[in-house]
This record gives sequence, C-alpha cells and structure tokens, in this order.
Amino acid sequence: MASYVFRYFNTIGYGETTRLLLTAAKVEWTEEHPEWPQEKPNQPFGRLPVLIERSIDGSPDLVLSESTTIERYLARTYSFLPMDPRQAALQEQLRDRQNDVLLTFREYMSVPDSAKEDVYAKFEGLLDRVISIHTGLLRENGNTGYSFGPSLSYADMAMYTFMKLFFIQIVQYSEMMPKLFKAKLTPELAKLATTVEADPLLVAYVSQKGSLAEYVLPK
Repeated sequence: MASYVFRYFNTIGYGETTRLLLTAAKVEWTEEHPEWPQEKPNQPFGRLPVLIERSIDGSPDLVLSESTTIERYLARTYSFLPMDPRQAALQEQLRDRQNDVLLTFREYMSVPDSAKEDVYAKFEGLLDRVISIHTGLLRENGNTGYSFGPSLSYADMAMYTFMKLFFIQIVQYSEMMPKLFKAKLTPELAKLATTVEADPLLVAYVSQKGSLAEYVLPK
C-alpha cells in the first residue's frame, strides 16, 4: 500500500478533510508544515495543500495540489466516494457549494464597509442553502448521522470539516460566525458531527484533535 506526505499549514483550513480521509483509509501518512513563504517556490503551484503519494513499486511519486483534487483522489482511491460517477457527483457538488460559502465569507471580510451588507446577504443565502440541502439528504437517508448509505462517506467528512471551520477557526476573524452557525444548525447536522466523531475509523483521531460536541449539542 502506498504511503503519503501531506503538506499544509498547522490549521484546519483546506486541509482537515484530507487528514480525515487519510486517517479513515488506514494508510501510513505524515504531515509537513513548510516554512512559508520560503517554501512557496518549491510547491507545484506555489501553494498548499500538497499531497505526495510514495510508490511501493519504484514508479515516480504522485504529487497533487489543490484541496478538492486531493480529497477526491483519496476518496475514490479508498472507496469513500461511489464508483458510479453519477452517485459520486451527488457528493462532490456538496463540497463545491461549501467552498462557495467559504469564498464568499472571505469576500465579506475583505470588501469595504459600504459593500458588506450586500456580500453578507449573499453569504447567508449560500449558507442557508448548504444547510437546508444537506439536512434534507440526512433525513432521506434515515437520519442515521450518515449522508449516504450506512457508512462514512466523503460527504460526511467534508461537512464535518465545514462545521469545524465555522465553530473553531473562523471565530479568529469574526466572533459572530460561530453564533450564526449555531443558530442555523439543525439536529440532523449535529447528529452528523457526533456520528463522524464516533466512527471507528476516526474516533482515535478526534480524541487527539478535539470534539465538536460542545458546539453542536444542546447545553
């Protein structure tokens, strides 16, 4: 079985879903935190994350950049995405829409005050749609805590990371965002978070990295 080196910053960001996938796949992997920006010219596209797949047969290493490319490669390789392209696309579109929300949040943080109201309305509309669609999928799947079928999927890990970003990382830039997400959080998404954390493939990782329980469960 191949082994991996994952290069990213020591933060949740665009790296946490890849960490979850590598852990759930039960493969050998290590993480590197390159000095930045000193190491920027040494990365394939001058940015992070980067995944290096070390071969076991002497063939050249596979080097990938871009977070969603890395995630989907691993998800397909280790069966966290279905083989059927149509079924896989149903999960991939969820991840892409989450990215739209995050990019719009970045836009909101960077625009002048005169434009913030309009950008915030766009951001909140996208966030509401993501929450509504994923909640509906969880209900259709029997509210088991899994988004598709009876076991852990790429969609579960991506949504878990999305929630983790809002509750833990984005608060560094906007104190209101965790409160906003908490107010919109559905019981179905809360159950997804606790189900992902309790999954046998990830429970050890979560015990090291910290739980979302205090954020998603009623007090």
